[in-house]
Amino acid sequence: MNRYSRIVFASVFVLLMVGIIMIYSSSAVYSLVKYGDSFFYVKKQILYLLVGIVSSIICMSLPYGFIRDNSRKLMIFLIVLLVVVLIPGIGKQVGGARRWLSFFGFSIQPSEFAKLALIIYLADLTSRKRFVINNLKHGFLPALGVTGLTGMLVLAEPDMGTAVSIFFIGFVILYSSGAKLKHLAAVASCSLPLLATAIICAPYRMKRILAFFDPWANAQGSGFQLIQSFIALGSGGVWGVGLGGSKQKLFYLPESHTDFIFSIIGEELGFLGTASIVVVFGILIWYLLRISFKIKELFYSKIVLGIGVMIAFEVIVNIGVSTGLLPTKGLPLPFVSYGGTSLICHMSAIGLVFNMAREVE
Repeated sequence: MNRYSRIVFASVFVLLMVGIIMIYSSSAVYSLVKYGDSFFYVKKQILYLLVGIVSSIICMSLPYGFIRDNSRKLMIFLIVLLVVVLIPGIGKQVGGARRWLSFFGFSIQPSEFAKLALIIYLADLTSRKRFVINNLKHGFLPALGVTGLTGMLVLAEPDMGTAVSIFFIGFVILYSSGAKLKHLAAVASCSLPLLATAIICAPYRMKRILAFFDPWANAQGSGFQLIQSFIALGSGGVWGVGLGGSKQKLFYLPESHTDFIFSIIGEELGFLGTASIVVVFGILIWYLLRISFKIKELFYSKIVLGIGVMIAFEVIVNIGVSTGLLPTKGLPLPFVSYGGTSLICHMSAIGLVFNMAREVE
């Protein structure tokens, strides 16, 4: 393991340990009341972590040819799962969204793995067509078509946050591969009216947008979660109220162990705690990008780039939502938030990074 991989490993390890501690701290009372076991979510997260470690080791051991030869099959398989999850009676519906498939008491979210599958597929496609990717018909449109299909299927669940991340990842990989800026700009211009229509036609999305601009206008409704997040972050000050001392986790802040775990970190560990988390994520993302730029093999380089962009996007959105800089979107904080599919997906991605960073000196 080279120096870059060791820094990535150390960063991920720190984030995982912080995640385990903060998931217990933020969910102990809630899980005790709901399930009679204060360790309910922690035990499940540790189980997901063990699965993620196995998945990471497998991805780290995959031969180059196997990954490339099966990139299209993997993408087709995930698209099929995204279709299957939309079928009533098969896809598990929670809170009006049909995003999960259940197997033996465990639920998986295909859209999380679809992001990773799309990264691998686009890395293969853009490396094979690197000399024609700027050609609209033969290079750009095939890549855009798969990205658009994946994003639209996720949006139909509905899951706008993940759909936007899919489009963002696709655009970055295409742009870095030589796609013409005017082609990307034209697609973005056409997408904005569709995005606006998706927001306007879904009342709950419009409420989130309005709550973003003025959460106090509906403090007991659409603005409640954001206001409670503000209270948590504000209560922490510089040093925090102490590990385990959060009051907002006591049934005030919804999703305190998942999407808004950053707010609980801010309340218990203060500004220094949240700043430290941001620094660790910054180091992780920076070294992922460094690895990507140093890998000579284009296919490997694009995969690591896509993984770095995926993690960066999720971190920016999660922290942006928690601090009120972005409208509320349900994206977990990578390696820290509770969530099995997200954790396994990100551990698999890091395994691929270790696999492809071997040639970096």
